[in-house]
Amino acid sequence: MLNISTADVDQSLTYEGLVETLRDAFRQGAIQPVRHHHTIEHPQGADSTLLLMPAWTDFSKSASGKGYIGVKIVTVSPDNNAINKPAVMGLYLLLDGKTGEPMALIDGQRLTTWRTACASALAASYLAREDASKLLVIGAGALSPFLAHAHSAVRPIDEIRIWNRTRSRAENVVESLKADGLNASVADNIDEAVGWADIVSSATISDAPLVKGKFLKPGTHVDLVGAFTPDLRESDDEAVARARVYVDTRAGATKEAGDIVLAIASGALTADAIVGDLFELTRGEASGRQSAEDITLFKSVGAALEDLAAGIAVYEARKA
Repeated sequence: MLNISTADVDQSLTYEGLVETLRDAFRQGAIQPVRHHHTIEHPQGADSTLLLMPAWTDFSKSASGKGYIGVKIVTVSPDNNAINKPAVMGLYLLLDGKTGEPMALIDGQRLTTWRTACASALAASYLAREDASKLLVIGAGALSPFLAHAHSAVRPIDEIRIWNRTRSRAENVVESLKADGLNASVADNIDEAVGWADIVSSATISDAPLVKGKFLKPGTHVDLVGAFTPDLRESDDEAVARARVYVDTRAGATKEAGDIVLAIASGALTADAIVGDLFELTRGEASGRQSAEDITLFKSVGAALEDLAAGIAVYEARKA
């Protein structure tokens, strides 16, 4: 069995390549039960969340019966930020689809950051304006630079701004992006930055809206990556009501995504008004952006299919 580290994952993937891998994966489909979601209560501080995300090849479509089984084990511990550790920890176990033999144990944190950022970029390839050049990233966690790179892989981004409640953390992300040759700076006023951006990509665990609809200009694409539980949200009702709304998967988003669940509860959105998910977009069953004036909004909570596709890509690259 291969043990695949953070560095191995980075060496095995490219943003452009993984976007196309995910595009193919959503077109072809896989078996992915609704993920297991458990709260780990702590006597002090915020509770942790344990996520179990299984998926496997759709063997009914394979004459050989060969393929892969995978499961990601993830914990989300919000208080980790206070001790300078990532909120999200995890491992990915990849198995032979026929025998169940363990094939690889992959760094789950790194796999998650890559596939999450590239899933956002995949959605943006359908929903963001072709000429979108100004990117605002809200949040300065581990995912922040990956979102900047992934969106830059599918749109002609020439200016990036990073906003975070703690400015010093935003400065750290800016410096890393500059070292990679990207034009980046810190945004001090989030509302002003939301109005400036062509693409707003938010990756936080906020329970209060950060992306306010009244500040969005026509033509903006909003990418909401954080707020993975029904009581968290990064956008307000006005942002949702003004937008053509898309999700990564309907089952996951309407059950777990606070931006969707809370907007439906308030009446700002109905489930029937969700235009499409990534399965439908990649298969041409749902329309993407319709005009330069549209505001589009994509909400992701993560899909086990994404982890499986990315895990297979990493494993096959390392094996080769």
